[in-house]
Amino acid sequence: MTDERAAADPELKKFYKKMETHHLAPLWEIMGRLAPVKPTPRARPHLWRWKDMLPLIEESGERALLGDGDRRVLGLINPGMDEGKWAATETLWAAYQYILPGEKAPPHRHSAAAIRFIIEGSGAYTTIEGDRCILDKGDFVVTPPWVWHDHGNDSDAPIIWMDGLDIPLVRDLDASFFELLGDRALPPEKPLGDSEGRYASGHLRPAWEEPDLSGSPLFVYKWARTEEALRRLAAVDASPFDDVVMEFTNPATGGPVLATISCRVQLIRSGVRTLAHRHTGGAVYLAVEGSGTSVIEGMRFDWERGDMFVVPPWAWHEHAGAGGEGILFSIHDSPVMQSLSLYMEEAYGEGDGHQEMTGIFA
Repeated sequence: MTDERAAADPELKKFYKKMETHHLAPLWEIMGRLAPVKPTPRARPHLWRWKDMLPLIEESGERALLGDGDRRVLGLINPGMDEGKWAATETLWAAYQYILPGEKAPPHRHSAAAIRFIIEGSGAYTTIEGDRCILDKGDFVVTPPWVWHDHGNDSDAPIIWMDGLDIPLVRDLDASFFELLGDRALPPEKPLGDSEGRYASGHLRPAWEEPDLSGSPLFVYKWARTEEALRRLAAVDASPFDDVVMEFTNPATGGPVLATISCRVQLIRSGVRTLAHRHTGGAVYLAVEGSGTSVIEGMRFDWERGDMFVVPPWAWHEHAGAGGEGILFSIHDSPVMQSLSLYMEEAYGEGDGHQEMTGIFA
């Protein structure tokens, strides 16, 4: 132990040494680190700019075969994380995935839950448990834990999407399993658009099916429906903290699309500046359309289409339009926080509800 009292007291130092020998620790010396008075996240606010990412994504198509590591993925590594953590936040993995025309990613399954949001391109597909979903720009895909799935690109242009998974959480819980099926593609055993036909109405489901709590049975959420719902909400109401924000839901339960990940889409309207707030649980944002500004812990982050940024747990944050509207997609670990009774939220109570800006992210 490095306690000052132990340094000044040889007998206490011997006592601490004996405890270490027996793999014990004095709680009175580590309480502040073990149970701090408020969250002390290692994840930092950070932004990955599309203009910087795109050349690297495209170069990965030349240097990495699709079979290398099973997928061609460039993961966001938060600069505040310890070496080997390989994550955007303590609980969330986020990345850019790249598939060239004619390529097929081999089938696999894993205990981590996953989502994908199509950033660029149309005509890709993912097959989930025999349901082949055709994907276009702006579509959002859910892959529940431990289901077989593959990807492919039948179009004549590259496809880029955002990956979001709970890999860091699952790994820290020592509950990670992974299995490859082989090089063969998953056959589309169900009618095209099967999950959409069953669940896309949102408020109805087949009466003979029981809800699945592990993840949404609707695998693909089409952008046209998403944008229409967002515009309809904008006409009647908005959140003071996130402007026009909607959560994607599991149509069988009304809850989040995955047991560990909440997915949201929000419209930041031109001229709007939201109030600042903070909450337990981290989030990763993708700028879908337009541009805007987010102030996180006093630092201003200017974002535009294709950029991704992190809001760490218990970090003050607010958003504003930047001469026009912007649309954000985001993943959150809030279902974990809520299920464990750890979710807390707080509004910024000083002044006019906005943070003092201390710098601009560069």
